Amino acid sequence: MRAWILVIVLMWLAGCQATPSTLPQAEPLPAEACHWPAPEAARNVTLDAVASALEEEGFLIRHTDTGLGLVSAERSQRTFYHYHGIDPWPRLGGFVLGGRGHVASGVMLGIGTGIGPVTDEATRVERVSVMVGEQTLQVTRDLRLFGWRGDLVESRTASDADFCQRLHTAIRLQLAGEVAR
Repeated sequence: MRAWILVIVLMWLAGCQATPSTLPQAEPLPAEACHWPAPEAARNVTLDAVASALEEEGFLIRHTDTGLGLVSAERSQRTFYHYHGIDPWPRLGGFVLGGRGHVASGVMLGIGTGIGPVTDEATRVERVSVMVGEQTLQVTRDLRLFGWRGDLVESRTASDADFCQRLHTAIRLQLAGEVAR
């Protein structure tokens, strides 16, 4: 191969390599209810209230960083999922036509899946991070669904208004309990 052809091919391939025009963003964006003004209480008291509120919701606290004002929590549950019309298992079967006009009958033995919860069993992992800043408190949440073999079936952000409003109320109740003590 001549060197000039190689140079043209390399330049053409280099043109395909481009940087993205925007950085990746969470889809869908977190709801407006997922960030609100920070409480008047001290940051450590607020972090304790956030951790207590998440534990009451059934979350397990995975990490806290008082310097950053971050609380990360997780909860998981066993559930079932459906394949949304895509069957992961091949189906075997069919029929055979005989030659020269012969007609035949027979018995077919089929092996299939559909044993029930064995193939549809999954684990749903929900992760929440709460960032307590000087002026605002921000919540992010994501959901992941792992199939019974451990493969990731679904992953999405879930910072919806309903969850954030419930958490906001729980944090306010925890802070009110701290003040009353």
